[in-house]
Amino acid sequence: MTVWASLLTRASTFIDDVAAGVARLGATLRRSHGVELVEQADGSFLVMDMRKKEAERENGPSLRIDEGGIADPISPAVRQALARSSVDVRLAPSHFVFRSLELPEGARQFLDGVVRSQIDRLTPWSANEAAFGWSVPAEAGAGQFSITVAATARSLVAPIASAAMAARAAHVRMSTRAAEGEGLVIPVFAQDIGGQNGGQRLRRGLVAGLALSGLLFAVSLGVWLVAGSGRDARLADLQNQIAERRSELMHRRGPAAEEALKALQARKWTTPSAVMVLEALSKTLPDDAHLTELRIEGGKVQIAGSATSAAALIRLIEQSRRFSKARFFSPTVRGPSGGESFHIEAHIEPSFAVTN
Repeated sequence: MTVWASLLTRASTFIDDVAAGVARLGATLRRSHGVELVEQADGSFLVMDMRKKEAERENGPSLRIDEGGIADPISPAVRQALARSSVDVRLAPSHFVFRSLELPEGARQFLDGVVRSQIDRLTPWSANEAAFGWSVPAEAGAGQFSITVAATARSLVAPIASAAMAARAAHVRMSTRAAEGEGLVIPVFAQDIGGQNGGQRLRRGLVAGLALSGLLFAVSLGVWLVAGSGRDARLADLQNQIAERRSELMHRRGPAAEEALKALQARKWTTPSAVMVLEALSKTLPDDAHLTELRIEGGKVQIAGSATSAAALIRLIEQSRRFSKARFFSPTVRGPSGGESFHIEAHIEPSFAVTN
């Protein structure tokens, strides 16, 4: 029974390796077949087949995606373009919250964990509820680097991924820009759809084919096992060494990791929660004040909007124990309806950020 168990294990491994290799080859061959879905101002997506000329792409068809998938019937040409293609979805920046982070150089190799642990403080969502990503790190001097984090609700990207799956796309990626126009491109989601399903189909096909030629395969495999017995012993020894080394590295933290962890903890306790700042502002500002922009950075909050009297807002913010040193950082402009547009900056009091 041991020999047969070993034989079946090796056969299964062989099938998985071949299926994975063929799937990777297919993905490589499909790289030239790409489709971009660019979100428009009305919420629809412009379908740009990258195989066509640039002028033809810009005049391509559009489709709408709602919670149930693709909302409108799509033409055979669009369906054919999406099938087995690599779909890049460019989402509008208006769906996202953008936050800048400055971190010590030692945190560069732990970026995924650092950003994931900060999502609940930087955004209204937890890491499990958000689809998020960050820009390429930029040098900030003095042993620091900066990144821009973009996050949105996972419920926003889920219907788009489901629509791509229903259209039989091979791969879907989603990204946004840190600003309208030519801002930083930040990837926020990626899923290999066809690779997994294709690998499963290939595996079933290989199993069926090997079942038909079982006798020949068994003879060939037997010869291979005899020739590879010595090699298996060396591989097992090497795998044990790798496992021991991995365990040693996982339980040992170096100075860089300690520095990153301390910086993360310090930032977590000193960075105000955006949700709490917004709550404090809603209690401080009068009902006739309407905010259009909120930015929190470096212990300061910047707000923009309109109100009946912009000067009165400075006084109210100064009287709040949550904020201090309120000032205008841009000229106040009176609108045609009599209201005043304002841009106000204030310091956030340290006690605001510490909550237990």
